[in-house]
Amino acid sequence: MLLDTRTNLVFDQKVDHFFDTQSKYTYEEYIHKALQYVMSYLDRDHFYPGEVCDFQEKKDLLSPNKNETLSVDEALNEIKELYLDHTIAFHHPNYVAHLNCPVLLPALVGDLIASSVNTAVETWDQSISATYIEQEMIGWICDKMNLPSTADGVFTSGGTQSNFMALLLARDDYAFKHFGLNLKENGWSDVVSKFRFFCSDKAHFSIRKNAALMGMGYNSVIPVATDEKMKMKVDALVQAIEKEKQIGNIPIAIVATAGTTDFGSFDPLDTIAKIAKEYDIWFHVDGAYGGSYVLTETHRHLLSGIKQADSVTIDFHKTMFQPVCSSAFLVRDTKHFKYISYYADYLNPLEHRDEECPNLIEKSIQTTRRFDALKLWFTLKMTGEKNIGAFLEKVHYLALDLYHSIKDDIYFEMAHKPELSTLVFRCKDPDIESEVFQDTMNLHIKNTLFKSGQASIASTKFNGKTYLKFTLLNPKSTIDDLLNIIQMIKDTGKSYNNKNHN
Repeated sequence: MLLDTRTNLVFDQKVDHFFDTQSKYTYEEYIHKALQYVMSYLDRDHFYPGEVCDFQEKKDLLSPNKNETLSVDEALNEIKELYLDHTIAFHHPNYVAHLNCPVLLPALVGDLIASSVNTAVETWDQSISATYIEQEMIGWICDKMNLPSTADGVFTSGGTQSNFMALLLARDDYAFKHFGLNLKENGWSDVVSKFRFFCSDKAHFSIRKNAALMGMGYNSVIPVATDEKMKMKVDALVQAIEKEKQIGNIPIAIVATAGTTDFGSFDPLDTIAKIAKEYDIWFHVDGAYGGSYVLTETHRHLLSGIKQADSVTIDFHKTMFQPVCSSAFLVRDTKHFKYISYYADYLNPLEHRDEECPNLIEKSIQTTRRFDALKLWFTLKMTGEKNIGAFLEKVHYLALDLYHSIKDDIYFEMAHKPELSTLVFRCKDPDIESEVFQDTMNLHIKNTLFKSGQASIASTKFNGKTYLKFTLLNPKSTIDDLLNIIQMIKDTGKSYNNKNHN
């Protein structure tokens, strides 16, 4: 027991859990024990147990408010029962639902170190060398994108935050350059209500969501039609811009997508860059999904136009096999970060600004930030960018192999030929004409396979119909793994038809 002589409070010695020199052997013990539970989780032969935990019955375990503290073994047993036994295993070959990648071991080493040391990278005096490592990772990806020497960036929590920063900078830069408005300083102006963003109708939902969060509303985002390959139509883009100008609105930015969430499609970046330049408006590329493919031989040409972008979103935790969060927002010219910078006397006073000792808070809408760049640094050091590129090519070819394997099957209908690593299709009984029945059947397939723990697939809407979707991010998966899931889908669909249609 520990006694605080000033307050006469007595503490259980077990609460002396601070990470410091005196506790290093306890830290080693705890990490070792936690690893055994993670190892047990890896030994599971299914992606999900197929049963929903009754958390009402486990309410006493859920609550942290206990009169008595637990030992590390007791706490680990509880987290196994509450979490590890019921969580989704993204590394399992039967998980093909969403943009959740298996993670690389070097990234986990970096994450463990970053979490343990707990460096906050907002100011120089809190991070020092961590600042340089983050800057080096930003410089590396800017170089891969062929952005100019003026380019800069910052790590973010994900694509939604990065896209928010892009819209914010585009809006404030246009307001300042064309109307002399300092929105950061003075706030809203009526002319801003006429500002318009343009993106494809397959763009990520965060574009509209972020426009609303900025007070501009969903209607400030103009969706542009896409072609049969799900790419933005450049003629439709020009027509949309001209239409908005004719009714008195003000085009300020185009958002192109490099790898749409559902179809993995790449908008024609080179042409869109020229259109943005012609209209003198901001050009943002949302490469959250496809941006990492700049490391590949197969897709690098699709990203050539990104060198003309004013800003770029990229998610390393989608396609560089990093634990969440690991994302970045890049700008063509570091001066544009002035629209989000703020100088606090206690933290980063302007008079103490020093280019040799940068405060990364000047580039971020967050204050406290984790040292997320460290895990990417470890990955590049130990795995290498060529191997990462090869992993990405592998999942792309897996998607193509699956497409060619089932495209002529009368029980399946393809929505597209994969351009990246997603495949959108639907199970379809050729003897049933009702689209409503087909939609219901596909949702039943998805839900049944998930609830039974057999496989996790996603669903989406395409042309008003319900489709299934495979998102392939695991380079260790095989075509046989995928065909096994296809057979499950076919069997589940036939069973549903026999029960509900005959």
